[in-house]
Amino acid sequence: MKKDKSKKHKLLLRHLTAEDYPQIAEIMDRVYNNLGGAWKQEQYLAQVTRFPEGQIGIEDNGVLVAAALSMIVDYAQFGDNHTYAQITGGGYLTHHTLDGDTLYGVDIFVDPKFRGLRLGRRLYDARKELCRNFNLRRFIAGGRIPGYANYADSLTPVRYIEQVKSREIFDPVLSFQMANGFHVRKLLTGYLPVDGDSHGYATLLEWINLDYVDKTPELGDLKSLIRLGVVQWQMRPLASVEVLLKHAEFFIDAVAGYNADFVLFPEYISAPLMGLFNDKNPADAIRALAGFSRDIREGLLEMAMSYNINIIAGSMPEYSNKELYNVSWLLRRDGTFEAQYKIHITVDEVAYWGVQGGDALKVFDTDCGKIAILISYDAEFPELARLAALQGAQILFVPFWTDTKNAYQRVRYCSQARAIENECFVAIGGSVGNLPHAENMDIQYSQAAIFSPSDFAFPHDAILAEATPNTEMTLIADVNLELLKQARTRGASQNLSKRRVDLYRLEWH
Repeated sequence: MKKDKSKKHKLLLRHLTAEDYPQIAEIMDRVYNNLGGAWKQEQYLAQVTRFPEGQIGIEDNGVLVAAALSMIVDYAQFGDNHTYAQITGGGYLTHHTLDGDTLYGVDIFVDPKFRGLRLGRRLYDARKELCRNFNLRRFIAGGRIPGYANYADSLTPVRYIEQVKSREIFDPVLSFQMANGFHVRKLLTGYLPVDGDSHGYATLLEWINLDYVDKTPELGDLKSLIRLGVVQWQMRPLASVEVLLKHAEFFIDAVAGYNADFVLFPEYISAPLMGLFNDKNPADAIRALAGFSRDIREGLLEMAMSYNINIIAGSMPEYSNKELYNVSWLLRRDGTFEAQYKIHITVDEVAYWGVQGGDALKVFDTDCGKIAILISYDAEFPELARLAALQGAQILFVPFWTDTKNAYQRVRYCSQARAIENECFVAIGGSVGNLPHAENMDIQYSQAAIFSPSDFAFPHDAILAEATPNTEMTLIADVNLELLKQARTRGASQNLSKRRVDLYRLEWH
């Protein structure tokens, strides 16, 4: 009897063809009788024509009984907020591209008469193999939650998904997808409006391809391995802007010689010129110093281009319209530049100089990905780093000035915490030495460092490199942005993705 039963089925996994449409339509009409039924024939023909390798079916004794439809997309063009119609081009797969990085699940269905044979699992395994064969980063799909119809009066969609994840509720689609190695990235609203059972909601599901190998970057592509340089330089009295720029050029030349992508200078990089204003009180001296800032910025920008390196120009005072600010400049090697104003001003900056705080946090695009700059004290406020990370920043630069070791320790330990909390890299750099007679800037303490997340792929102490304390020197280290992606998606802690956004959230006013 068992022998006869085993001969009943003869399954074959194969690619779909245009001739399969009548059988496909018949199955879809049965499966989706409450969602409009089958694809139109012209939609189906577009699917098998645009990406024949991605359209897979299972036949039993020569009869088609299940199918899965897929496409390849450049996911960055869509991001996590998209609808089904948008990303599938209304079912015509108009956004399919072999240059993409993500396999997108368009549809999967099994004839109701053949459920129980685990055909869905077989189709998912075939799509994962497709993902590997095309060397794609991930497999993304929008998943229905049809079981939500039974709980909509008592549970929010997020709470429903959490209960399915914790095995308190069984959902015929979501439970199956999680059992196949997918994790929920977020809830989608209005993803498939005609899906009444799901109330238009869907889960954005992701499966990470661990076999993915980075493609050889083309000219102009973003790099994943980035070399950072930090200058821990001595604050010595200097006679002019020209002398200061020559001093800075020495270090830029040295760091660029190691093919670094970034070089970080300390906060108040122009402070060695303070000695020119020893006859003034501190408030007048810092305002006079601000008069040099534009020339220093322009000189460093020329070096960024000529030495082919992105420069984080520490910070400099800016005085205009009777308002004084502490400003850091990102000087890109393509000749463009942008400013980050220090947001949190220290007690001394207010008391001695009357510095005011900025009102915007920027995440900068560079040829090495997204970065942010937290000037010294700003690193001691975790909200800023978290906001930057949520906007995609992968490297945080912290130029600082501290006079005592305990002041330095505040910057250091807070910066290292920011790296761990946000699964990003953080580079800190300050100055050493003395500036006689420069009130509020007379002594310096620094130990530059580059921090990483704390996980298996990183150093055991989460420190990539650190300088000798109070010694003029440079610090060089490589950071791998691909390791950040791994830490954020399948690391031991996954701080960013495990935040309880159902309880709290962070907003910029």
